Amino acid sequence: MNKSHSLYIGLMSGTSLDGIDAVLAKLDTDGEASLLGAVSTSFSPELRQALLDLQIPGANEIHRENQASNALAVAYADAVKQLLGQAKLEPSDISAIGAHGQTIRHQAGLSEHLAYTHQTLNPALLAELTGIDVIADFRSRDMAAGGHGAPLVPAFHAQQFGSKQDVAVLNLGGIANLTLLPKNGEVTGFDCGPGNMLMDAWISEQQGHAFDKNGIWASQGQLNQALLSRMLADPFFTKKPPKSTGRDDFHLEWLQKYIGTDNIDPEDVQATLLHLTVQSALQALKQYAPETKTLIVCGGGARNTTLMQLFELSKNSVFKNSLEVVTSDVLGIDPQLVEGLAFAWLAWAHKEKRPANLPAVTGAKGPRILGAYYPA
Repeated sequence: MNKSHSLYIGLMSGTSLDGIDAVLAKLDTDGEASLLGAVSTSFSPELRQALLDLQIPGANEIHRENQASNALAVAYADAVKQLLGQAKLEPSDISAIGAHGQTIRHQAGLSEHLAYTHQTLNPALLAELTGIDVIADFRSRDMAAGGHGAPLVPAFHAQQFGSKQDVAVLNLGGIANLTLLPKNGEVTGFDCGPGNMLMDAWISEQQGHAFDKNGIWASQGQLNQALLSRMLADPFFTKKPPKSTGRDDFHLEWLQKYIGTDNIDPEDVQATLLHLTVQSALQALKQYAPETKTLIVCGGGARNTTLMQLFELSKNSVFKNSLEVVTSDVLGIDPQLVEGLAFAWLAWAHKEKRPANLPAVTGAKGPRILGAYYPA
């Protein structure tokens, strides 16, 4: 490209199934991303339920999934339209859209050539509705090369948050993933456990709410140490990276297995799930990057004040007062928008024919150009 910068849109809808983040980004020729605008929209109740139903096997899946993928493309296009209107831009001003789609299966642990991941979306329809080139299906190329296809954001984190000291980035979406950015050495990263997913599922079942705003319900409960210990003993937490996870592993049935026959107050379960998110992340950070000085938290979980307070209370027992925990706000990026910005960057990387996976993170055989291109 002969311009000093180009405009991209990143679209992210994560495992929390809470809606869409549409991010407008300026990408310089060296890949430095600047956030220019954003729109966040909620899923309609019908679309959210359709996507939720697809998380588990069921009747007539092919038809239901294609209907949901079309509906998701329409919802993505509406978010893009709002974003362009807000920024007073035309579709022709945008180089490409990077669209993640909605994960409905992630089976990275199967043997080679049987492993797969599937993010539902009709990217051709999205390109048709927006009049903008679309880059989608970012994960499958890495998996074809023997990787987990996740997490994908560490390459962007390295570009955006690299420092002269040992830094880590914790993305708290439905799943929590860590990116380790040592001042000297290789960038690594992995999914470290549940982020908001189990807390969302539990409050939905018990109270009918989509999520525990600010962790208020969790704050009314008490930690059940026995339950926490049983959950932390799950083989996922001791498995060595590269590793990735999702709703296939962490769900209500998983939680009920560890609750067992214990009579635990629902709010105590919620409080314990909050501790699970914090402890699994801090323990993984201590094991794989004990020299970390700053932990940058992003994702929707960064807005859970009770969760962030627990990080402050818990970090010292693990890191002996040597760890600073901040949100990406201190770097000028809304935590909710970091992943959307990352997918704008991934679209830029695809257009520039730049490999965007990190084999040390995903376990792939080597660097690969990610994504599939759908011209407008």
